[in-house]
Amino acid sequence: MSDKTPNGNNKRKKPLPNPTPRPGVQLWVLAGLLVFMFGAMFVSNVNSPAKINQQRFEQMLAVGDIERITLVNEKEVDVSLTPAALRKPEYQRELVRKSPFGVSGDAHFYFPIVDAKLFQENLDELQKTVPPAQRLALNIESREGLGDFVGKWGLLALLVVGFMFMMKRMGGAGGPGGQIFSIGKSRAALFEGGDKVKITFKDVAGLEEAKEEVQEIVEFLKNPSKFTVLGGKIPKGALLVGGPGTGKTLMAKAVAGEADVPFFSLSGSDFVEMFVGVGAARVRDLFKQAKAKAPCIIFIDEIDAVGRTRSKGSMPGGNDERENTLNSLLVEMDGFGTDSGVIILAATNRPDTLDSALLRPGRFDRQISIDKPDINGRTQIFNVHLKPLTLGPDVDAKKLSAQTPGFAGAEIANVCNEAALIAARRDKKMITDQDFTDAIDRVIGGLEKKNKIISPGEKRIVAYHEAGHAIAGWFLEHTDPLVKVSIVPRGVAALGYAQYLPKEQFLYNTEQLTDEMCMALGGRAAEELVFGKISTGALSDLERITKMAYSIVTMYGMNAKLGNVSFYDSKGQNEYGFSKPYSEATSQLIDEEVRHIIENAYVRTKELLTERRHELEVVAKELLEKEVLLQSDLERLVGKRPFGGQTNYQAHMAGTDRSETASEVKGEHAAAGDLSNDLPDLHLPGLDNGGEPAASGTAAPSSAVAGA
Repeated sequence: MSDKTPNGNNKRKKPLPNPTPRPGVQLWVLAGLLVFMFGAMFVSNVNSPAKINQQRFEQMLAVGDIERITLVNEKEVDVSLTPAALRKPEYQRELVRKSPFGVSGDAHFYFPIVDAKLFQENLDELQKTVPPAQRLALNIESREGLGDFVGKWGLLALLVVGFMFMMKRMGGAGGPGGQIFSIGKSRAALFEGGDKVKITFKDVAGLEEAKEEVQEIVEFLKNPSKFTVLGGKIPKGALLVGGPGTGKTLMAKAVAGEADVPFFSLSGSDFVEMFVGVGAARVRDLFKQAKAKAPCIIFIDEIDAVGRTRSKGSMPGGNDERENTLNSLLVEMDGFGTDSGVIILAATNRPDTLDSALLRPGRFDRQISIDKPDINGRTQIFNVHLKPLTLGPDVDAKKLSAQTPGFAGAEIANVCNEAALIAARRDKKMITDQDFTDAIDRVIGGLEKKNKIISPGEKRIVAYHEAGHAIAGWFLEHTDPLVKVSIVPRGVAALGYAQYLPKEQFLYNTEQLTDEMCMALGGRAAEELVFGKISTGALSDLERITKMAYSIVTMYGMNAKLGNVSFYDSKGQNEYGFSKPYSEATSQLIDEEVRHIIENAYVRTKELLTERRHELEVVAKELLEKEVLLQSDLERLVGKRPFGGQTNYQAHMAGTDRSETASEVKGEHAAAGDLSNDLPDLHLPGLDNGGEPAASGTAAPSSAVAGA
């Protein structure tokens, strides 16, 4: 199933509660207040008297140009000139330079003073020689101008309005901006009415079983009487479990598009905050809103961010905010005061880290596994993503699905997009099969680096290394069929690679695993056989076979000396702590058996390459000349592979790539009138309902690329 959705214009999500009101009025008030303050100060400064010093004042007083002297606020002295003095050119030039619009008020000049009493004494001293009738009296005033008023109260008003603006912003809805008073509010997005998601279950390809389980929840909400008439209850929660890119979020979007009830969507990290109590408060607020709109669905993506297993021991006096948030979530999902009508849908790719209390029935009644699709599922996904592309006549979705084993939906979407980009880069009118082949190589092996400088000696080593992989895999029965071998560098460190086409296989036996190890050791064995020395190019091969050998011994119980034991912890709960679940003697035996398995595989590989030395030389020389060899080239150089069998694509086209399911077998028997269908099913130990042994455990995955 793909995480990439088809083209559709979804309406914008509506956060809860209502969006923060646009702060237009507050901003205009702040801007107007600032303009008023600076304007008042400017006008007050422009229309103020010209400043002089006290010596100039004494000169003006001596020549009789002063008409009035005013002491203002005991800090400065205003000087008013006589009408005759105002007509003097020196005064006119000075006053015009100060203010082109003229000086307001009676005062024309001013100067500051230090002490009013001392100034009074100096003024009397200056006018001793002046007749008493002609002496100027000192007028005393106390005044406050516009600039003083603004300077005194304007800043306070600005602070008050700014504080009110900040409080209104912080009291708004949750979201970006750090609204402190709404920090405990839920950040879930609500889809209802006209805001419904346009994605439906028709847009979800592959994994029909998982889709059916999720569709049943939606069907229960649409038609509850169908289930309640028999006494059934709606599941309280469903957990979507699957690897990255398998389509968990897309499945949730389809639920939101199909359900006729309100749909809340958020991430597990939305509950995480550095402040104590915020996560729990957001959980409570989320369920409060959900209960108000019940029946409804809550989708929590990446729930492992808040639902990880709680620690068994905590520091005295310590506080774990994540655990408090999880406790609140547990209570809201299934606690003493829990109400019905709210369904929890969650997704995670790490179910092993989730707390057991969160996974129990009553909270998550269903765990829906969304695995990587099989070849039929990949065909359906390719059909979805190929619809908007302009394709050539040679593009076949079934062939592409056979070439991409192990691909998740997101990787398939990436392949389709890469193919379109490659075709556009080559100025093509349509996308051909070769473009898809190059796109698959790009996704698997990385970017091709044709201009990387490699010395001739290194190139020869890489050629024989990759030829060793190709020959070993060609003449071993249980290895995957070769697709291509190349010595063109790709990715970060791979100087060459051999690409194989793994089968759709779930169980492996010892012979198959041993052949896989021999194929991986073919590069190292070829280097030693041809050059008499080895290089570091086999790093990824050695890493792979070491893990495989340890899996054979410690996980699958396929070693004769250790017997049928497995030390694998499938639940991932680290029950053994720091100690190993076996003794030191067993540990030494494990290491010895792993070395023995790898050494036997290496000796077998060297013997095979020694026997096929001529084919090894032919393939290596052809690689040095052409750099890339396909399966048809190997058939031309060394003959057809001695082991027949259908490829994935051939088996898929012929319908022999899978066995019939139990339901299909029963359907055929019923059509034939088989009376055995009327008999009750027998549940025998170790057998499933279909009568076949139930397989437990998983096989070691097969890699598609063996790099140098």
